[in-house]
Amino acid sequence: MYDKLTENDVKRIEEEIENRKLVVRKEALEKLKEARAQGDLSENFEYYAAKREKNKNESRIRYLERMLRTASVVKDNTVEGVVGLDNTVTVYFPDDDETETYKLVTSVRADSLANLITIESPLGKALLGHKEGDRISVSVGNGVEYDVVIRKIEMTADEGKEEIRKF
Repeated sequence: MYDKLTENDVKRIEEEIENRKLVVRKEALEKLKEARAQGDLSENFEYYAAKREKNKNESRIRYLERMLRTASVVKDNTVEGVVGLDNTVTVYFPDDDETETYKLVTSVRADSLANLITIESPLGKALLGHKEGDRISVSVGNGVEYDVVIRKIEMTADEGKEEIRKF
Protein backbone atom coordinates (compact mmCIF):
# COMPACT_ATOMS: atom_id res chain seq x y z
CA MET A 1 0.00 0.00 0.00
CA TYR A 2 2.77 2.43 0.99
CA ASP A 3 0.83 5.61 1.66
CA LYS A 4 2.89 8.77 1.88
CA LEU A 5 2.28 10.49 5.20
CA THR A 6 3.66 13.59 6.84
CA GLU A 7 4.77 13.51 10.46
CA ASN A 8 1.57 15.38 11.28
CA ASP A 9 -0.52 12.66 9.56
CA VAL A 10 1.28 10.00 11.60
CA LYS A 11 0.57 11.90 14.81
CA ARG A 12 -3.14 12.26 13.99
CA ILE A 13 -3.43 8.57 13.08
CA GLU A 14 -1.75 7.57 16.34
CA GLU A 15 -4.18 9.83 18.25
CA GLU A 16 -7.16 8.26 16.48
CA ILE A 17 -5.90 4.75 17.28
CA GLU A 18 -5.43 5.66 20.93
CA ASN A 19 -8.91 7.21 21.12
CA ARG A 20 -10.47 4.17 19.48
CA LYS A 21 -8.68 1.77 21.81
CA LEU A 22 -9.27 3.67 25.05
CA VAL A 23 -12.63 5.38 24.52
CA VAL A 24 -14.59 3.94 21.60
CA ARG A 25 -13.67 0.33 22.42
CA LYS A 26 -14.89 0.69 26.04
CA GLU A 27 -18.15 2.28 24.91
CA ALA A 28 -18.74 -0.46 22.32
CA LEU A 29 -18.08 -3.23 24.86
CA GLU A 30 -20.43 -1.58 27.35
CA LYS A 31 -23.21 -1.37 24.75
CA LEU A 32 -22.60 -4.99 23.81
CA LYS A 33 -22.85 -6.08 27.47
CA GLU A 34 -26.09 -4.13 27.93
CA ALA A 35 -27.62 -5.61 24.80
CA ARG A 36 -26.54 -9.13 25.76
CA ALA A 37 -28.19 -8.72 29.17
CA GLN A 38 -31.56 -8.13 27.51
CA GLY A 39 -32.06 -11.84 26.94
CA ASP A 40 -32.70 -13.87 23.78
CA LEU A 41 -29.89 -13.03 21.36
CA SER A 42 -31.56 -14.60 18.33
CA GLU A 43 -34.09 -11.74 18.08
CA ASN A 44 -32.11 -8.98 19.75
CA PHE A 45 -31.45 -6.26 17.16
CA GLU A 46 -29.58 -4.08 19.67
CA TYR A 47 -27.10 -6.90 20.28
CA TYR A 48 -26.33 -7.27 16.57
CA ALA A 49 -26.06 -3.48 16.12
CA ALA A 50 -23.68 -3.21 19.08
CA LYS A 51 -21.63 -6.13 17.79
CA ARG A 52 -21.42 -4.53 14.34
CA GLU A 53 -20.22 -1.22 15.84
CA LYS A 54 -17.60 -3.02 17.91
CA ASN A 55 -16.34 -4.91 14.85
CA LYS A 56 -16.31 -1.71 12.79
CA ASN A 57 -14.14 0.00 15.41
CA GLU A 58 -11.73 -2.95 15.57
CA SER A 59 -11.51 -3.00 11.79
CA ARG A 60 -10.67 0.72 11.70
CA ILE A 61 -7.95 0.22 14.33
CA ARG A 62 -6.38 -2.60 12.27
CA TYR A 63 -6.59 -0.49 9.10
CA LEU A 64 -4.86 2.49 10.73
CA GLU A 65 -2.16 0.32 12.32
CA ARG A 66 -1.46 -1.36 8.97
CA MET A 67 -1.30 2.06 7.33
CA LEU A 68 1.33 3.20 9.83
CA ARG A 69 3.38 0.02 9.36
CA THR A 70 3.47 0.31 5.57
CA ALA A 71 3.59 4.09 5.12
CA SER A 72 6.56 6.15 4.14
CA VAL A 73 7.02 9.47 5.90
CA VAL A 74 7.57 12.40 3.57
CA LYS A 75 9.09 15.72 4.50
CA ASP A 76 7.80 19.00 3.19
CA ASN A 77 10.89 20.47 1.58
CA THR A 78 9.06 23.14 -0.37
CA VAL A 79 10.56 26.49 -1.13
CA GLU A 80 8.53 29.65 -1.54
CA GLY A 81 7.40 30.07 -5.12
CA VAL A 82 7.65 26.36 -5.89
CA VAL A 83 4.71 23.94 -5.70
CA GLY A 84 5.03 21.50 -2.81
CA LEU A 85 3.11 19.57 -0.20
CA ASP A 86 0.35 21.54 1.56
CA ASN A 87 0.52 24.39 -0.97
CA THR A 88 -2.63 25.87 -2.43
CA VAL A 89 -2.23 26.19 -6.20
CA THR A 90 -4.42 28.07 -8.66
CA VAL A 91 -4.31 26.32 -12.03
CA TYR A 92 -5.58 27.47 -15.43
CA PHE A 93 -6.88 24.86 -17.89
CA PRO A 94 -6.44 26.42 -21.37
CA ASP A 95 -8.51 23.73 -23.15
CA ASP A 96 -11.57 24.54 -21.02
CA ASP A 97 -10.72 28.20 -20.31
CA GLU A 98 -11.29 27.50 -16.60
CA THR A 99 -9.36 28.20 -13.42
CA GLU A 100 -9.38 25.87 -10.39
CA THR A 101 -7.70 26.04 -6.99
CA TYR A 102 -6.32 22.90 -5.35
CA LYS A 103 -4.45 22.09 -2.17
CA LEU A 104 -1.82 19.36 -2.48
CA VAL A 105 -2.03 16.90 0.41
CA THR A 106 -0.99 13.36 1.28
CA SER A 107 -3.17 10.49 0.12
CA VAL A 108 -4.91 10.00 3.48
CA ARG A 109 -6.30 13.54 3.44
CA ALA A 110 -7.26 13.70 -0.24
CA ASP A 111 -10.83 14.77 -1.00
CA SER A 112 -11.45 15.73 -4.61
CA LEU A 113 -14.86 17.23 -3.77
CA ALA A 114 -13.09 19.72 -1.48
CA ASN A 115 -10.28 20.29 -4.03
CA LEU A 116 -7.74 18.48 -1.85
CA ILE A 117 -5.68 16.45 -4.30
CA THR A 118 -2.99 13.97 -3.47
CA ILE A 119 0.63 14.44 -4.43
CA GLU A 120 0.37 10.96 -5.96
CA SER A 121 -2.41 11.90 -8.42
CA PRO A 122 -1.49 12.70 -12.03
CA LEU A 123 -2.16 16.42 -11.54
CA GLY A 124 -0.44 16.48 -8.13
CA LYS A 125 2.67 14.74 -9.48
CA ALA A 126 2.81 17.09 -12.46
CA LEU A 127 2.50 20.23 -10.32
CA LEU A 128 5.18 19.33 -7.76
CA GLY A 129 8.37 21.32 -8.13
CA HIS A 130 7.06 23.83 -10.68
CA LYS A 131 6.76 27.62 -10.41
CA GLU A 132 4.14 30.24 -11.21
CA GLY A 133 3.70 30.70 -14.94
CA ASP A 134 4.94 27.20 -15.81
CA ARG A 135 2.95 25.35 -18.45
CA ILE A 136 2.78 21.66 -17.56
CA SER A 137 1.59 18.64 -19.47
CA VAL A 138 -0.39 16.24 -17.25
CA SER A 139 -0.45 12.59 -18.36
CA VAL A 140 -3.43 10.54 -17.18
CA GLY A 141 -2.42 7.30 -18.90
CA ASN A 142 -3.08 5.60 -22.24
CA GLY A 143 -1.51 8.53 -24.05
CA VAL A 144 -4.10 11.00 -22.79
CA GLU A 145 -2.61 14.34 -21.77
CA TYR A 146 -3.77 17.86 -21.04
CA ASP A 147 -1.98 21.11 -20.32
CA VAL A 148 -2.28 23.37 -17.29
CA VAL A 149 -0.70 26.69 -16.38
CA ILE A 150 0.18 27.53 -12.77
CA ARG A 151 -1.29 30.94 -11.99
CA LYS A 152 -0.66 31.26 -8.25
CA ILE A 153 1.06 29.36 -5.43
CA GLU A 154 0.18 30.00 -1.80
CA MET A 155 2.21 28.60 1.05
CA THR A 156 -0.33 27.11 3.46
CA ALA A 157 0.56 25.43 6.70
CA ASP A 158 -0.60 21.89 7.43
CA GLU A 159 -3.43 22.95 9.69
CA GLY A 160 -4.71 19.44 10.26
CA LYS A 161 -8.31 20.36 9.52
CA GLU A 162 -8.68 17.67 6.88
CA GLU A 163 -9.78 14.35 8.27
CA ILE A 164 -8.03 11.11 7.63
CA ARG A 165 -10.03 9.30 4.97
CA LYS A 166 -12.51 6.76 6.25
CA PHE A 167 -12.92 3.50 4.36
